[in-house]
Amino acid sequence: MKILISSAVSALTLAAGPVLGREAPSDPNQLIPPATPLVACDPYFSIWSPADHLTDTETTHWTGRRQQLSSLVKIDGKSYRLMGSSPASVPALEQTDLSVFPTRTVYRFEGEGVEIGLTFMTPALPEDMALLSRPVTYLTYEASATDGKEHTVSVFFAASGELTVNETHQAVQWEGGTDEGLSVLKIGSKEQRILGKKGDDLRIDWGFLYVAAPKSATETTAFAKPAEMAFSFATADVKATSDKGEAEHADQAGAGLVLKELKIGEKPVSTWLMLAYDDIYSIQYNHTNLRPYWRKDGWEAKDLLAASAKQYEAIRKHCEEFDKELFADLEKMGGIQYAKLSSLAYRQCFAAGKFVADQNGQPLQFSKENHSNGCIATSDVFYPMAPQFLLMGPTVAKSFIVPFMEYAKSDRWKFPFAPHDLGTYPLANGQVYGGGETGEENQMPVEESGNLLILFAAVAEMEGNAGFAEPYWERLEQWANYLKKEGFDPPNQLCTDDFAGHLAHNVNLSAKAICGLASFAKLCEMRGDQAKAKDFLETAKRFAERWVVEADDGDHYRLAFDRADTWSQKYNLVWDRILGFNLFPEKVFETEMTYYKSKQNEYGLPLDNRSDYTKLDWILWTATLTEKRGDFDALVSPVFRFLNETPDRSPMTDWYFTSTAKKRGFTARPVVGGVFLRALYDKEVWKKYAGRDRTKAAKWAPMPEYIPPVITPVVEAGDEKANIQWAYTFDRPDEGWMKPDFDAGSWKTGAGGFGADGTPNAKNRTKWTSGDIWIRREFELPTGAPDDVKLWVFHDEEAQIFINGVSAATLGGFNTSYEIFDLSQKAKAALKRGKNTLAIHCHQTQGGQYIDAGLVQVKPGKKK
Repeated sequence: MKILISSAVSALTLAAGPVLGREAPSDPNQLIPPATPLVACDPYFSIWSPADHLTDTETTHWTGRRQQLSSLVKIDGKSYRLMGSSPASVPALEQTDLSVFPTRTVYRFEGEGVEIGLTFMTPALPEDMALLSRPVTYLTYEASATDGKEHTVSVFFAASGELTVNETHQAVQWEGGTDEGLSVLKIGSKEQRILGKKGDDLRIDWGFLYVAAPKSATETTAFAKPAEMAFSFATADVKATSDKGEAEHADQAGAGLVLKELKIGEKPVSTWLMLAYDDIYSIQYNHTNLRPYWRKDGWEAKDLLAASAKQYEAIRKHCEEFDKELFADLEKMGGIQYAKLSSLAYRQCFAAGKFVADQNGQPLQFSKENHSNGCIATSDVFYPMAPQFLLMGPTVAKSFIVPFMEYAKSDRWKFPFAPHDLGTYPLANGQVYGGGETGEENQMPVEESGNLLILFAAVAEMEGNAGFAEPYWERLEQWANYLKKEGFDPPNQLCTDDFAGHLAHNVNLSAKAICGLASFAKLCEMRGDQAKAKDFLETAKRFAERWVVEADDGDHYRLAFDRADTWSQKYNLVWDRILGFNLFPEKVFETEMTYYKSKQNEYGLPLDNRSDYTKLDWILWTATLTEKRGDFDALVSPVFRFLNETPDRSPMTDWYFTSTAKKRGFTARPVVGGVFLRALYDKEVWKKYAGRDRTKAAKWAPMPEYIPPVITPVVEAGDEKANIQWAYTFDRPDEGWMKPDFDAGSWKTGAGGFGADGTPNAKNRTKWTSGDIWIRREFELPTGAPDDVKLWVFHDEEAQIFINGVSAATLGGFNTSYEIFDLSQKAKAALKRGKNTLAIHCHQTQGGQYIDAGLVQVKPGKKK
């Protein structure tokens, strides 16, 4: 939950058109999501409808950038839109219902004597990791007559090339054909820079999108602009096109198909197609590229499509049964509103991360800080996310802990407390937050150490033993000792709610430390070390007794020990009961809950007294404290109302204002998996779902070995030389500012690097504190320079880099030191011996800022 928020992402949904008004639900228990999940597989393959009706606007990526899916139907020859706002000349079929289940989104439409159901089904079935990891979403069209007559229905569907690029100006290529009884359309970016970008407000631009349907059910396939194909379908027929081609701009191309006409009566008749995305490589872990988990046995895209098609009916049945069972369990424990809220959160949580295979073929999960700062595998993000993973079994629960702990136990991590993150998505090459591996000022020592100890205890509770902790015991004990020393009364540091800033003597953070110590005691007891278990448990109990006294503020407990007349949600206390510690008296829970109910606003309980904003996940944790259904309903109901009434049409946020229902920040993040915490109190429900784990992962590979390369400067940067002069401006320059012949005579000159004081590891030689900077310099590339040079860049935050006017790299997020980046193929071609121009635009939002760059030669290093 980061301080740094990308301003580019703050424009969520605006790129798709104006924000649409909300319809008041006719039923208080009806949920109309602010944005509805359609395709929800991973942070890159994630498409939503930001409207009440599927035909109100175009579909978008979770970042709000348009990623157009289009669908029309013909009923007895008359054309209607089912999905998307274009072509506007084609009327929309009336939408009569929308239901969101854990693995399915179901729309219903009526018109011309026909009812049509359109179901988006993503088989997020956690007992089978191979299935859960598949980047596949099925679209099922089911039609039946409502007037007792016979009708004909035909279906058109298209997906834009926008799904395969970061920016629409990027070129795409396509190919069509048949394979394994399927009509298959394939489209992807032309450049294919695998894992070539990192950051937050990014979309994938490598790998390939597949649109596939049974050949027996396919009438026509085509590649063209989706709106043009849709108009052709509506007015005449879609004409088949060449099976191979390319377009200079992604929004000028798409993959479309027409399914064969259905003859229907009162009995439903259905047809279906698949959307799939093969990213080839998904994550870079300690500089080693990892395959998606579904590829672990050598599968290629054709295997994915063939298996998914063959298993369609079985998967459909399984998803329907799973949704029905989980929804019923959620409703029983928390009511209909809770069940619907949790169903909306389910796919969002899984889709904000990626499952990959390690070098032993075991599953690893890397979560992404969507709309936060783009960090990967962040402790204070996967801690609130964890309840959904814990509920669903040992394999999924361990999958996100293992890569984090392998890094934490390595020689790279030198602090006595737990790390914060593993890098910037999708590159898990080492911590970048708070100074990375070198600085301590903006770390979260108590927060992250408590998180990991609690999560290990939760896994042990689920499995009945502490075996999972064994490989990491040295680190866990180190962190427990740190909490023993620093945890009860934390010094001035950040907690998971770091957007609120540093805070000393944080009472809720202290509660986490106390539960963390009790967690370690539980692990010690399970290992048979009774003496150590007793020592840490007694420490936790002693701290809890002090906490009750020192945090007391009469009718509630304080935000900070030294601040009277303050308060905060004590969501970290939930583990005291879930894990059976019994450290805090019943009075604490009852007192807090009574006070919370007096502090609620129209749309929920504020996080604390400092603002009326809140965190959706923490409210759902806090709501469980007394384990009383009335208290739970009292806190959940305003959150449900918020989802129905917020004006922000984006995937579920977890940070919003409780007085206005407006989003403060954060979108489509995995932390909403925290809403499943209520289920962990129900031991039988937890045991039932966790016991279905069929993957039973074990024997994970260690973190990949990384031998640093030998780096030789070719064009020096500011890390090596103090007086490298650049031309720079803080004012937006004229077009062509990056080209060699641009006249930058009016720009200022200064030495690189450019940045603000306090940016970790930066060598600031020219001050830059504004939102944007444009810099350029000429350099000589010597005759003897190597052919394969690479960029050497320190950027905080987003940087666009050009060589001789040609785009060389787009770098999202930020780093905390100079790193190697590949040049684009076009930039390599543009680079020449002699005089060249290097030009950079860097954009800054919050936190540290810095930009500097050079060129280097990279050779393989040698093992010591």
